[in-house]
Amino acid sequence: MTEFYSIVLITILATMSPGPDFAMITRNSYLYGRPSGLFAALGISLGVQVHVLYTIFGIGLIISQSVILFTLIKVVGAIYLIFIGIKTFINREGLRIDLQGGNSSLSSFSSLKNGFLTNALNPKTTLFVVSTFTQVVDAHTPLAIQFGYGLLMSVVHFIWFGLVALFFSREQFRKKIMSYQKAVDRGIGSILVALGISLMFANLSNR
Repeated sequence: MTEFYSIVLITILATMSPGPDFAMITRNSYLYGRPSGLFAALGISLGVQVHVLYTIFGIGLIISQSVILFTLIKVVGAIYLIFIGIKTFINREGLRIDLQGGNSSLSSFSSLKNGFLTNALNPKTTLFVVSTFTQVVDAHTPLAIQFGYGLLMSVVHFIWFGLVALFFSREQFRKKIMSYQKAVDRGIGSILVALGISLMFANLSNR
């Protein structure tokens, strides 16, 4: 039970810390509405499973110790964030508030893909999952329980980012943003680009 509670606490703290996932959910929720935000949250939770699977099968330790592989993950993830950030920064599409609070210009699959790729290519999540499984989970813990821990991580991510999506997709909130959309788009876009650049260069001097 100590192992379980430790993983729950670490996961909650890691999930709630600001980063690319939070910026992506905020962007999709205010710009495209609640369904888009929730699908992006689901994509993030599925992305966590990528890290869980390769960690459980031992590849995560190799990645964390390999300068080339870890750098490659950083670069690919950074490029993706910068790409999305630039798209948001130069966005010319106005918000459309309807009864569902959504904007049909972004499909459910695209929203899911945004969330999935943002998390799956996030080196922060790589380090979080690898360090949790290597430092907290006992090597003799049954494989089924380890997969259960991985599922728990995904559930925590979906609950937290689902709540974030519900907040930023509120109709009143989005109506207020309509008056300042250009500034908000540029702000969120700049944050995503800055996160991408920081991910690309973070800790490279130490590796």
